[in-house]
Amino acid sequence: MPSIKEVKNRIGSVKSTQQLTKAMKMVAAAKLKKAQDKVVQLRPYSRKLNEILSNLSGSVNNDLFLEKEINNVLIIIISSDKGLCGSFNSNLIKQFSSYCDNINTKKVSVLPIGKKAYDFFKKSEYNLILDYWQSLNGFNYEKSSEICDYIISSFLDSKYDKVAIIYNEFKNVAVQKSVIEDFLPVIPESDEKKEVNNNYIFEPNKNKIVNNLIPQSLKTQFLKAVLESNASEQGSRMTAMSQATDNAGELLKELKLTYNRTRQAAITKEILEIVGGAEALNN
Repeated sequence: MPSIKEVKNRIGSVKSTQQLTKAMKMVAAAKLKKAQDKVVQLRPYSRKLNEILSNLSGSVNNDLFLEKEINNVLIIIISSDKGLCGSFNSNLIKQFSSYCDNINTKKVSVLPIGKKAYDFFKKSEYNLILDYWQSLNGFNYEKSSEICDYIISSFLDSKYDKVAIIYNEFKNVAVQKSVIEDFLPVIPESDEKKEVNNNYIFEPNKNKIVNNLIPQSLKTQFLKAVLESNASEQGSRMTAMSQATDNAGELLKELKLTYNRTRQAAITKEILEIVGGAEALNN
């Protein structure tokens, strides 16, 4: 049985941990509100942009629509910079492994965004593009444009035949779904799925508009993926810290019971020693 001092030290340590996890939960909740607002504001714009592009894609020729024989694949994986967010990052790795099961690893390149993805892949056999893994902090449309310009130019130069993106999609505070989406080539929706709208007036001309619209749509799609990932990270961290706080509370209850038992055992032992000493003096 541990000593009273050891149990008291353990109780103090757990209380400190509980205060820390509670504070981290509150910080994550505050960040989640801001991240969620950004995602909600961007979703309608991104959806409408993709709808317009889908309506026009069938009548325009562009190299970004060209499907090639797949020899070289680039996978963009958006993780977090910090840990303590539950299974947020491990789910991305599982999604990546599942996607790569039928792909020759020598033909896969990885563009990590976020320190956790960089830490995982830096010791792997995959070809890494390490120019952007530190760009997650303060991510904005300018950074999205910079990364997308590199991806688009690499695809047009046939450096990659296919580009996919893996990230966590934000559903709600408790649910974040890891998804993989085809980024390039741009694949138009099937005729059954898309709602055709031909009520457009083109100025100066259709080809020029679509050729400018495609990169903008890809940059918006990429920005949306990063914002979704950021909101998912905060939601996952908030849930994880809430569970950690509850677990610390349960552990404190057990430690307090152990402390009381240990204290009672020590008092009983002292009483027995006193009684035994008194009996010895009487004899």
